[in-house]
Parts: sequence; C-alpha cells; structure tokens
Amino acid sequence: MEDMLRVGVIASTHGVKGEVKVFPTTDDAARFKQLKEVLLDTGKERLPLTIEHVKFFKNMVILKFKGYDSINDIEKYKSKDLLIFRENAVELGPDEYFITDLIGLEVMTDQGETLGVMKDVLETGANDVYVVELESGKELLVPAIGECILDVNLEERTMKIHLLEGLLEL
Repeated sequence: MEDMLRVGVIASTHGVKGEVKVFPTTDDAARFKQLKEVLLDTGKERLPLTIEHVKFFKNMVILKFKGYDSINDIEKYKSKDLLIFRENAVELGPDEYFITDLIGLEVMTDQGETLGVMKDVLETGANDVYVVELESGKELLVPAIGECILDVNLEERTMKIHLLEGLLEL
C-alpha cells in the first residue's frame, strides 16, 4: 500500500500574494480545514508545506502556504500534486477504500473465474464504477454497488465480484 495519498493538485495561482487554487482529489474538500501540512511533489523532491489559511471557491480550495508570499514564489508549482501521509488520511467507513489501494487488485467472479486486474475507478454521481482490464485486453465496467462487489481483500490483493446479467456482453 502507498504511504502517501494525493489530496489535491495545484491548478493555478490565486491573486498575487502566494495563494493557489487547488483541485481537491479527496471526497471531502472540507478536510483541508483540518490539515496543517501537506507535501508538495515537485517531481524531483517532496517539499513540506505548512498551510497558513484555507478558503473555498466553487469546486476549488484556495490555500496559502507559510513562507510563500508572492505569485513568483508559488507559480512554478502549477500542476503539482499535494500529498499527505496515510496516517493523516480521513477515517474510512466499512466498505470504503482509497482508490490507490484498489488499483492492481486481481478481480475474479463469485464462480472462481479470474477476470483481470483493477485498472481505474470512475467517480460518477450515483456510485463509482470500477474499470477492470480483462485478460483479453478489453475493459469491463463494474458498478461499485453491493450487488456486484462481494469482497475486497487488500491483504491478498483480490476482489470478488458478481457479474450482473448482461454486464460482460456489453
């Protein structure tokens, strides 16, 4: 499992005093209010940044980091990820998982047939949809609902699903 989880991506600067607009990649953008520090992944290194203040605007989070007081200090970090350590992540409820933990799971049916590997998770309005890359190379879209997802075992890196009628034919 990954030690670090992405909580957002710096989309652009906001004003000239070092604030940035962040696209949240977490289900609950309000969690930024509780965060004191994030790690900025520059691609070459991970810089610890202390959050000075948080605001919200439409679907974005506006952050100000301590020590970054002008647009020139921060604009080079556009499109960079903001990470947190797993121990600072939100508490998950039953049958909730971090997407990064699901990617790569071996997916099999309740009949014991191996289908393929979990490739991606599409976040839709009603429920998530799991993208399974079949052994044939094609993709199978599985709704992340209780009727379909029977068991997720992160230790064994497996997921057992029930294929609803007609799902594989699509």
